[in-house]
Formats: sequence, C-alpha cells, structure tokens
Amino acid sequence: MSAKVLLVDDEKDFLDIMAERMEARGIDVSIAGSAEDALKMVQADSYDAVIIDFLMPEMDGFSALKLFKESQPDLSVILLTANVTEAKRLEAIKLGALDVLEKPADLNLLTQKIEDAKTQRNK
Repeated sequence: MSAKVLLVDDEKDFLDIMAERMEARGIDVSIAGSAEDALKMVQADSYDAVIIDFLMPEMDGFSALKLFKESQPDLSVILLTANVTEAKRLEAIKLGALDVLEKPADLNLLTQKIEDAKTQRNK
C-alpha cells in the first residue's frame, strides 16, 4: 500500500510539480495551499506524513507544526525550506518534526523520509 501524504505550500506551481513527481513514485498525495487548510484536512483524514513549507503567509511551518502535534502527537511532519539555520532545524526537531529538508527537495531523500514516517506510523 502506498504512503499517503499531505503536501502544503503557498506556491501552486511548486505544489503541482512536487505532487506529480511524488505520485509518479506511487505516493498518494493530497495538497493544501495554506497551513490553515492543512490543519482542517488533518482533522478530517489520516496521513502517513505532512510535508509543509517553512515560510508561508498567515501561518508559518513552525506554528503549524505545533498545532499538528497538539492535535495528533504521532503525526510525522517534514518541513521544507529554501534556507534554514542549524538552530531553527534543531528547534523544529525538538518540536517534533521528523526532519527539515532544503528546497529544492531531493526527491529520493524525501521519498525515504516518507517511507520512514509510514513505517513509524504502522508500528
């Protein structure tokens, strides 16, 4: 059974391209254009992982990560960012992120992280 992920980014072109590439690898992808939409979707459905952009208008990835973890402590969240300091990366991990990956995301690494999340969820 394929992994089920929620991909969250405010850049529609990035969302479309990433979703297409992930689906080509057999991943079941849902998309959201904002953290607010993603939070609603996570309440309504179950995902192996949420992959969310770190910098977005209205609510950033950090704030969303905290809310995801409050409502579903076992949810695997991977943050994507164009530039992250090591301190921010460590802070995100402490808050419960599975990982913080740089954009453009290495699809092989991202796929591996999704598989890790799915394995953790099914334990």
